[in-house]
Amino acid sequence: MLGLPSIPAFCLRPRDLRRGAVLTLAFLTAVGAGAYTGCWDREEGAAAAALTGAPAAEAPREAGTADRDAVARAAAEAVAEGKSGKKAAQEVVSRSGDRWGTVYDQGEYAAFAEGLDGHWTGVGVWAQRARDGMIEVDTVQPGSPAARAGLLAGDRLLSVDGQAVTGLAVADVVALLRGEAGTPVVLNLSRNGADLTETVRREQLRTEPVTVRRRPDGVTVIKVASFTRGSGERVRAAVRAAPPGAGVMLDLRGNPGGLVAEAVTAASAFLDGGLVATYDVRGEQRVLHAAPGGDTTRPLVALVDGGTMSAAELVTGALQDRGRAVAVGSRTFGKGSVQMPTELPDGSVAELTVGTYRTPAGRSLDGDGITPDVTAGDRVEERAVTVLGGLGVGP
Repeated sequence: MLGLPSIPAFCLRPRDLRRGAVLTLAFLTAVGAGAYTGCWDREEGAAAAALTGAPAAEAPREAGTADRDAVARAAAEAVAEGKSGKKAAQEVVSRSGDRWGTVYDQGEYAAFAEGLDGHWTGVGVWAQRARDGMIEVDTVQPGSPAARAGLLAGDRLLSVDGQAVTGLAVADVVALLRGEAGTPVVLNLSRNGADLTETVRREQLRTEPVTVRRRPDGVTVIKVASFTRGSGERVRAAVRAAPPGAGVMLDLRGNPGGLVAEAVTAASAFLDGGLVATYDVRGEQRVLHAAPGGDTTRPLVALVDGGTMSAAELVTGALQDRGRAVAVGSRTFGKGSVQMPTELPDGSVAELTVGTYRTPAGRSLDGDGITPDVTAGDRVEERAVTVLGGLGVGP
């Protein structure tokens, strides 16, 4: 897995990635709390990227690894005793210190995979863990059940269907919020010190992973919300459609990651072959290469922030290291580990960390993230326009 602590159920933001986060490098499926993460397709030998509806963000820590044999053994013993294999496996993963490792039951994993196609069942809320440990609404999807119910960014989630969520992992909160389309869920929230209760009905939701707009100054802004299936080719198409010589802003802010293959395709839009990243799986080194024929001359900036994760960091690191783009914004999240799936005796799936990935220059981003070339606060696009001017793009 690479990218994305979010498969939205409650649609949490891809920052707590743990349980809804199968990385893009390890992705098979950023996530449920609005989560995304980076992963590979199973054919690539890795798990899929956690994309939307995944967990919220927590501060990066030194990643441990869980022994897959021990995890499988614990699950098998529990099943033989008539107990939950998933629960037993999760206990082993938790004790191992593998902060990206998690265990899904069959339904959760299927929902996770569904998120890779850009759709999921939920209420349309992306959330993150606040500094005091509470679950806070970060973004509300326009037109979603949550938006119609009046939920706002900054609301604190206290309970879901009567179960308190304070202290729970974001991924576990997401699991409570998921369910069949049309079923109600009761949310108890706090807003500016006052409690309120809203009952909303889950719906099938979709998100557009790539949107394109033209600024008045002629600069093309390509916003990639997550690396779901087809997003890489959409980036390539947007670059081909941009006016000749015009500058491009590749906006990866808040991108929790997704499928590594899609991230490589997106990077290929600006490269003519060559190295995108290297990664290891249990000590075995592997490489990712860009496809030939990308636009290597168009002025380019990559917009990043603390919500730029996993597969999105992989793209940024490749473009930055190869001198193809200037990164503008703030330090990225720092999710650079690889997860792979192991099927357990009861049919549940354990996603366990097996290695890390590095940029073309050999940088490991796990826990450190990417430092932008140009630091910018709230006026990121304005700074980016200035940078493009220095690269030869004028209004």
